[in-house]
Amino acid sequence: MIGLMSDERVLYVFHWHKPVEYREAYEYQKRLWLLRLSGKIPDNLLLLEHPPTFTIGKSGSLENLLLTKEELEQQGISLFFTDRGGDITYHGLGQLVVYPIIDLRSRGKDIHRYVCNLEEAVIRTLADFSITSRRDAKHIGVWVGMEKIAAIGVGVRKWVTMHGLALNVNTNLEHFALIHPCGILDRGVTSMNKTLEREVSMEEVAKRMVRHFAEVFDTRPESSMINSLECD
Repeated sequence: MIGLMSDERVLYVFHWHKPVEYREAYEYQKRLWLLRLSGKIPDNLLLLEHPPTFTIGKSGSLENLLLTKEELEQQGISLFFTDRGGDITYHGLGQLVVYPIIDLRSRGKDIHRYVCNLEEAVIRTLADFSITSRRDAKHIGVWVGMEKIAAIGVGVRKWVTMHGLALNVNTNLEHFALIHPCGILDRGVTSMNKTLEREVSMEEVAKRMVRHFAEVFDTRPESSMINSLECD
């Protein structure tokens, strides 16, 4: 890794071009978190897809998982308990997952503002595809009508972030029927594919996401030295 030599807000962008197991991505986030905390690297942004996986956050409950362990195995879906905020959510192919490793010590130590900025980056990205989306006063995330299109669950320790957001692009929405997404019972889930009634380029969505994330967080994005990164 390159040492952080100036106060310029540089954003290192890592983009995996094949699915990454949740545990591998989590371990990589932890390594970057330590480096960011010590000031050895600038802010980082990881973009990837996971194989079918359910994750349960710190405030989550198995009551919102509607399958047994045996049924999960039959479906080929992994399950992880993790240290992000929030309840249960789904990750899968066709979903753009974004993990920022951001130092909030120079950004006012404001977690609420950070989450709002994540939502704003998603809202601007969707607008590029002519999708009108919004925040919700009661539920974190980004919504199209009464259906969630992007889930947000963050982890912040010593004012450096982990975890982040998941935007449904061409996601298999049937898997959401196997849980109570985010513990919410009276709302639906949607995707860009469903909203636009066509397949959407993941590559183009990722590019737009990086652009808008950099705008919202006032950073200068730079591709990593290794664009397609292994976690081992």
